[in-house]
Amino acid sequence: MKYAILIILVFITAMGFIKLKEKANRGQEPWTASQLMAPADLAAVLNNPNAKKPIVYSVGPGALIRGSIDLGQAHEKENLDKLKQALSKLPKNADVVIYCGCCPFERCPNIRPAFTLLNEMKFTNARLLNLEHNIRTDWVAKGYPSVE
Repeated sequence: MKYAILIILVFITAMGFIKLKEKANRGQEPWTASQLMAPADLAAVLNNPNAKKPIVYSVGPGALIRGSIDLGQAHEKENLDKLKQALSKLPKNADVVIYCGCCPFERCPNIRPAFTLLNEMKFTNARLLNLEHNIRTDWVAKGYPSVE
């Protein structure tokens, strides 16, 4: 009986540590939940001729969003340098949206270095396009403004 209680206590303690680690990892992203932009929201702005348009940078393998600027994959230093050079020409309060769309966020090698750079450069209106799956599923397949 003592061993059963001990095993249960060890299990409960281990589960608690796992939950704490998951919570800590979520807090390590360079963006906040309020900095995520829904694809439908960006599409509405891009489709509205009277709306003020953000500057949209593709930091992934290709610029599929109409009007976005392709800088290449941000995990490569030369492309991150391109982003830095482009951002250096903008005011710190510019409306900037970045996206990759190669894969879900947890596997994406491009969004973290790009968004970290936005933070380091002190941009106050930086957003990350919230593509849960990829650019094809969450943007193109929904008929949002694309170059295709």
